[in-house]
Amino acid sequence: MMTDDIDLSASFGSAWFPWPVFTASGCASSGKELAQFFPLREIGAVVTKSISIKARSGRPTPRMAETPSGMLNSIGLQGPGIDSFLENDIPWLVAQNTRIIVSISGETVDEFSVLARRLRSVRGICAVEVNISCPNVENRGLVFACDPEASRSVIEGVRRTLGGDLPIIAKLSPDVTDIVHIARGVVDAGADGLSLINTLLGMVINTDTLRPHLAGKTGGLSGPAIRPVAVRAVYQVHAALPEVPIVGMGGVRSGRDAFEMILAGASAVAVGTASFGNPRALLDIQNELKSLLKEKGFSSLKEAVGFAHRVDRTQREVKG
Repeated sequence: MMTDDIDLSASFGSAWFPWPVFTASGCASSGKELAQFFPLREIGAVVTKSISIKARSGRPTPRMAETPSGMLNSIGLQGPGIDSFLENDIPWLVAQNTRIIVSISGETVDEFSVLARRLRSVRGICAVEVNISCPNVENRGLVFACDPEASRSVIEGVRRTLGGDLPIIAKLSPDVTDIVHIARGVVDAGADGLSLINTLLGMVINTDTLRPHLAGKTGGLSGPAIRPVAVRAVYQVHAALPEVPIVGMGGVRSGRDAFEMILAGASAVAVGTASFGNPRALLDIQNELKSLLKEKGFSSLKEAVGFAHRVDRTQREVKG
């Protein structure tokens, strides 16, 4: 457990977190597996696997494939559905004194609002992550986060439903030409923060069978291979929206990786794929990040958020 001689806290709207390292949605379910290795209260928050209205069995197998410096997954948002989640997972997380961010996913704009309504009065939830990086069945399967209007509609509906009760963190896809444009739209629609980035769409072809390796053909690429893309997205969005807190994610596997995200503009980081190889990765990263902040002379994490922008601006002014 880390001491409190440096402030590592992060805030998203009215939600406050004493530590800046979260689980990435989809990589730790609701935290029960990770709880075997460390107390969940010692990390910033558990971001649950995205919850749907009804139980989902997910896509057929094979669902995963290793890639250079990463992995592809095509799980298909498998999960128990909102009823079972509220009955079983939330009470367990509350009993662990865990800070909880519930991730929700829907196939229509109305489904997101229905899910938000079910969460509004649930005790123990800190914030809601709205995973708009999933297909919109009302629009021929187009991903919500790839369409500015669809993105805004989802966030507006969730904001209207939640009122001011819970902060909203919109999870965006990197598979767009202008992520800043999408980010502006969801913030204008009521998002209190952003999660950047979700996985990149990719494919692996099995050269023995001569066909796509994944049963679903395409999947989400995660791991160290996507970290430069994530850092770029965080940097660009923070430059445009410096007051909006960001959860940076994508290939974070060390304290130095997390520090890079913070310097780019993230107020917190989420860890996913790294936990598969090291179940204690979140705690290790948190400790390494603290050491790096102290080594570089920062007294708090907030001082370091977006610091690369200030250094870059100063250098330009000196040259000018």
